[in-house]
Amino acid sequence: MAIYHCSIKIISRGKGKSAVAAAAYRSGENLTNEYDGITHDYTRKGGVVHTEILLPDHAPTEYADRAVLWNAVEKIEKAKNAQLAREIEIALPKELTREQGISLVREYVKEQFVNVGMCADIAIHDKEDGNPHAHIMLTIRPIEQDGTWGVKQKKEYILDRDGNKIYDPKKRSYKCKSIPATDWNEQTKAEEWRSAWAEICNRALEQNGHAERIDHRSYARQGIDQIPTVHLGVAAFQMEKRGIRTERGNLNREIEVTNQRLRQLKARISKLQNWLKEEAANTEPPTLADVIQGILSKREQSGKQSRYTTIHNLKAAANMLMFLQTNDIKDMAGLEEKVEDMYGKQRSIAEKLKPIDRRLKTLDEHISNAEKYFQYRDIYRKYKQQKPKKQEAFYESHRMELTHYEAAERYLNAVMNGKTGIPRCGKRNATS
Repeated sequence: MAIYHCSIKIISRGKGKSAVAAAAYRSGENLTNEYDGITHDYTRKGGVVHTEILLPDHAPTEYADRAVLWNAVEKIEKAKNAQLAREIEIALPKELTREQGISLVREYVKEQFVNVGMCADIAIHDKEDGNPHAHIMLTIRPIEQDGTWGVKQKKEYILDRDGNKIYDPKKRSYKCKSIPATDWNEQTKAEEWRSAWAEICNRALEQNGHAERIDHRSYARQGIDQIPTVHLGVAAFQMEKRGIRTERGNLNREIEVTNQRLRQLKARISKLQNWLKEEAANTEPPTLADVIQGILSKREQSGKQSRYTTIHNLKAAANMLMFLQTNDIKDMAGLEEKVEDMYGKQRSIAEKLKPIDRRLKTLDEHISNAEKYFQYRDIYRKYKQQKPKKQEAFYESHRMELTHYEAAERYLNAVMNGKTGIPRCGKRNATS
């Protein structure tokens, strides 16, 4: 079944990341970052089924080379905390063939990003595990018509009522404000890009004869009383696949049970509401006999009924009778009171879902850092085993891995605080 996933994040040097390293990992290539001299070799990475670079018409043709493009980005960005690239990760509909998925991503990237002046680096991953997806790295700095890099933002002088510049004696300069050179960082753009991906996916699914559709809106915005399951991640997915239950998997199972109860409750309320509307015109309050007879008469069709239809109608009448008798409902007032009570239960379940949602976000952060901790722990141990004179060189050659490990270690030390397990959200005691 097609699922919707579209995440947007920034690759920043301030967070210890590199555009060249990110591009090497996503494309499964060997690239050297000329900014710091570190080579990133991911040629052994599996699951990379397609890569390509799409450029605006006025971009230098040499940027079609991945190493040239991202080294040019690293070179033009001087700040230690510079934003280097924007990454969009999208899930591809499993119903489409690989060729259809590649064509879909290419069309989406051209329409939304390349046509407005961004350089795009596409890498499609598919390990045949039911999770085909695409990584799209985008340049943040615009390219001018002459092929040179433009500025991210421009300074604009603040003027007084007479249109004169305002001098600031403390800074010994005229007051000014920064104006973004593009609208790419505006919050509305993220919503626009997410919506566009849903639309182009649904169009492709329809054109290729598939009934499945996706929606970029959250369940709440769609009016669906349902909480989304949490993304398992690679490690948890593999453990669940081998029959090992994980905390993320347990949370998803708990959520599925809660959602199922909500759906059952809403369906029953809907049926009762429809029946109430149909009976509202009656002047006399219906009795149990009226209820049962009404169900049978409403389900009759013109002509003779089949044996299956007759049995189905009798079962429906029996179920309604059992429901009314169990809840001691004898008139419309009693039924309306029961419906209101069921609504109260539905609202109660919805309130209980809120802390679960908050807990999921916290646990997702916990597990993400735990995965990085175990992923890079061995390389950190090798670093600590190096002789003092060789440690600095070793650190520089593995800066990205060690930075991730150290950040994860700090995070886990803070949240665990001496406990033996990662704490759940809202609980003071460690989990076993």
